[in-house]
Amino acid sequence: MKRDSWQVKIGITLVCVSILLYLLDFFVFRDINFLSEHTIFELAFLPIEVIVVSLILDQLLEMRAKQDRIEKLNMVIGVFFSEVGTTSLKEFSKSDPNIDDIRSMLLVGPNWQDEKFKETAKIIKSHTRTIDIKKVDLEKYREFLIGKRKFLIQLLENPVVLEHESFTELLRSMFHLAEELEFRKDLRSLPDSDHAHIKGDMERVYTRLINEWLDYMRYMKNNYPYLYSLSMRTNPFDENASPIVK
Repeated sequence: MKRDSWQVKIGITLVCVSILLYLLDFFVFRDINFLSEHTIFELAFLPIEVIVVSLILDQLLEMRAKQDRIEKLNMVIGVFFSEVGTTSLKEFSKSDPNIDDIRSMLLVGPNWQDEKFKETAKIIKSHTRTIDIKKVDLEKYREFLIGKRKFLIQLLENPVVLEHESFTELLRSMFHLAEELEFRKDLRSLPDSDHAHIKGDMERVYTRLINEWLDYMRYMKNNYPYLYSLSMRTNPFDENASPIVK
């Protein structure tokens, strides 16, 4: 509907411009015969002009549609971090014995530009992200994820999400972790082999979460400074984070 409306507006604008140009020709040359002959001559080139204009319009419409999809996708990602992602990052980072090696790099600032985000993402990828599962409150985190199960399913069903492969993989790995924890009745008496299995599932989610979080922070910095400001103040890697503006 929006796309059709945009086409109609462009069409009306072009017609108005054409009428204005013809009126300008008439007032300049004051020759209606010349104007009519000139118009007939121009009609011969009309099919070519239509083809050229159509190609341009198609490109413009495709660019607009792509921008709309990106906007909707980032809205979904924002909701994900508000509901699940930020809490999970806090839990995992507290259980990461090597977090101090990268913590300072993840304290995003108000003056960060694209290059800084890209440089940080590159450095972070070389960091071995691990989790000391003994520091994770598995019972509490299981309750949290189970409570978000319906939300995660709804995200996976969203067709917009399927266009973002890395975010889709993050959702799948997180949903899998939720299932693994849900199927175990007693998380306090698991053998070491099972702890190792769950640890691997958590580290998979943790790695993907950090990557997506950095990408989303860069998007907010470039497009929504007020959202970026709150995210900086509630940074899951900042031990002194506070939403209070100081």
